[in-house]
Amino acid sequence: MKNISSKAPKAAFSTRAIHSGYDSDTENGALTPPIYMTSTFAFDSAEQGGARFAGEEEGPIYSRLGNPTQSILETRLADLEEGEAALATASGMGAISAAFWTLLAAGDHIVADKTLYGCTFALIEHGLKKFGIEVSYVDCCNVEEITAALNENTKLVYFESPVNPNLRVMDIQKISDEVHRFNSEIKVIVDNTYCTPAIQQPLMLGADLVVHSATKYLGGHGDLIAGAVVGDAETIQRIRFEGLKDMTGAVIAPMTAFLIMRGLKTLELRMQRHSETALIIAERLQQHPAVEVTYYPGLPTDPYYDLAKQQMSLSGGMLAFELKGGLEAGKSFMNKLQMIKRAVSLGDAETLCQHPASMTHSTYTPEQRLAHGVSEGLVRLSIGLEGVEDIWQDIERGLLA
Repeated sequence: MKNISSKAPKAAFSTRAIHSGYDSDTENGALTPPIYMTSTFAFDSAEQGGARFAGEEEGPIYSRLGNPTQSILETRLADLEEGEAALATASGMGAISAAFWTLLAAGDHIVADKTLYGCTFALIEHGLKKFGIEVSYVDCCNVEEITAALNENTKLVYFESPVNPNLRVMDIQKISDEVHRFNSEIKVIVDNTYCTPAIQQPLMLGADLVVHSATKYLGGHGDLIAGAVVGDAETIQRIRFEGLKDMTGAVIAPMTAFLIMRGLKTLELRMQRHSETALIIAERLQQHPAVEVTYYPGLPTDPYYDLAKQQMSLSGGMLAFELKGGLEAGKSFMNKLQMIKRAVSLGDAETLCQHPASMTHSTYTPEQRLAHGVSEGLVRLSIGLEGVEDIWQDIERGLLA
């Protein structure tokens, strides 16, 4: 007789990224999850419809609330991030705004890192503040600054790690511990877009919620716009029925959910390749006479190297640098590139280059960029899946400028 353990060991990350949340036997043997292109769902009876609306029975109602294709994706994302539940949305900003509008009200206070993705910063400055929500921007690398900013009205602490675009790294465990020691009800939210769960799992380090722009590495092919928020089941349910259903309407399309699941199948492999190539490029940039400074947590000389090694399994595919000559040198570099595309976004198979001050972080004023750590001459690279020597040859062409 076989000795079967009462609890089977958890499957590897790559296995779960391919199989979690789906049983082909329930879908006529279809190897790939079907795409449910329907807006609404029929009920067996009036009683069943009422039970589903009352939350007494599980099952699809209307695709603004959820869709079977979306549900498989959400189960898979929650599994990979080690969360209880997930919500997929129409964009990364849809995920962030749905979470914010659910968890915040007039008079509340949030603490946010001084450097944020430009649209997140704009949401806070042009959205939350308009409705009486206060914000304190601090250097989240300094946990003491966070704790000093907390007060009785604080509801959220929000940051990215690593940070877009200057690659600062936050001590997620220490921040979460100190914030929850002050008030266990405060939600610590981490934007994990740069790392993905293949490299870093903030919920395992004490964070309450994780948000993603699934447009980036989760999709991985530059052919979709989507987002996700992962956390405990109760909070995710609130965000689904308040922030998503009633306040933003940022509903993901079934085809988009399907494409993200396709991307997840190769996520671990892609993140390994992105990271390996990015480290080589960062090492070469660091040694180049035209480069003033290189920002990449995988470099032993980087100030965040030790912390990154503790909470990240790889160093990721994003890097940034400043050239001697500042802004004009950066523009000259970008205009000389041939293979590398001048484009915003990140996490694609193609290597992308952009100038944050005039592009993704242009929502900041020049004074705000200076205060928030986004220099005018910073150049950001999203390292793709091309051959490393081909990427470097194009970079060298730009550096000659």
